[in-house]
Amino acid sequence: MGDYSKALEFYEKDLEITKKALPPNHPDLAISYNNIGHVYNDMGDYSKALEFYEKAHKIKEKALPPNHPELAMSYNNIGQVCRNMGDYSKALEFYEKAHKIKEKALPPNHPELAISYNNIGHVYNDMGDYSKALEFYEKAHKIKEKALPPNHPQLAMSYGNIGQVCRNMGDYSRALELSEKAHKIHEKALPPNHPQLAISYNNIGLVYSDMGDYSKALEFYEKAHQIKEIALPPNHPELAMSYNNIGQVCRNMDDYSKALEFSEKAHKIHEKALPPDHPQLAMSYNNIGLVYSDMGDYSKALEFYEKAHKMKEKALPPNHPDLAISYGNIGQVYNNMGNYPK
Repeated sequence: MGDYSKALEFYEKDLEITKKALPPNHPDLAISYNNIGHVYNDMGDYSKALEFYEKAHKIKEKALPPNHPELAMSYNNIGQVCRNMGDYSKALEFYEKAHKIKEKALPPNHPELAISYNNIGHVYNDMGDYSKALEFYEKAHKIKEKALPPNHPQLAMSYGNIGQVCRNMGDYSRALELSEKAHKIHEKALPPNHPQLAISYNNIGLVYSDMGDYSKALEFYEKAHQIKEIALPPNHPELAMSYNNIGQVCRNMDDYSKALEFSEKAHKIHEKALPPDHPQLAMSYNNIGLVYSDMGDYSKALEFYEKAHKMKEKALPPNHPDLAISYGNIGQVYNNMGNYPK
C-alpha cells in the first residue's frame, strides 16, 4: 500500500531544500516537481498532478535538447493525467509527442516503445476506437514478448489490455482467456494486496458480467474492491469504479436498492475527484438512470440519462459507442412513458 501523505510530506521537504539550494530552472527541481506530481496522480488528484507535471516540463524544455528522453517522459506524464481527466484528444497529442522522441532515440524493440504503444492504445480504447486500440496493444505486446521473461507483470498487463479490448468488441471467450492469463502471472509475481491484482480481478469480473454470469462477476468485483479499499485513499476514482461495477451487477441481479446505494456512492466520489465534464461522471449518471428505469421511476431515469448524455456529447467523439447507448436509453425511457414520437 502506498502511504501517499507520508510520500508527499517528504517530497515537499525535498522540494523546499532544493528550491533554496539551486537556481530556479535546475533539472533537479524538475525531478522534485515530478515526484510530487506522481503522488497526486496516484491519489487521484489529477488537477494537482497536472500542475506539478507542467512545472517539471517547463524546466526540462529550457534545460534539455528537444529530443531528450526525459522530455518524452514528461509528455507521457502529462498525457496520462489528461487521460485520467477525460481529455482524450489532449492525452493522445502528448502520448504521440512522447512516442516520436522515443522512436528517434531508442532501438526498435526497446521496452520504452512498448509503453508508448500501450498508452496510445489506452486512449483509442477510451475513445471507442477498438480496432485502433487493438493494433497498438498488439504492437506493445510483440515488443514485450521479445524483451521480457514469460511471467513478467508487464506481459500480464499486456494480456489484460488486449483482453479488455476484445471484450469491448464482443469477443468474450478470448477476453476471458487473456484476462485469466494476466491474472495467473499477477498471482505469481505480486504480493496478495497489490493494486494490479485488483485490476485483474476487475477485468475478469467485467467479462463475466458481459456474459451474463452475474454471481461470478460479483465474486471478482468484490475481490477487486477489497484490495482497493486497503490500497487506496477513500475518495480515489478507482474505488468509485469498483462501486459502479458492483452496483451494476446488483442491478442485473434485480437487487435495485443495493444497486442504487452503490451507484450513488460511486457518483459522490466522482463529483469530488473529477472535472465536471469527465466521461466517468456521465457513466455515474447513466448507471443511476438505469436503476431508476428498472424500478419504474421513468421521470427520474430520464433526468439522469439526459445529464449523462450532455456530458458525453461534450467529452466523446461523435461516433463513440457510448453515445449510441445514451440515445438508446433515452429512447427506451420515452417508450416506457408512452411518449412516442409523432
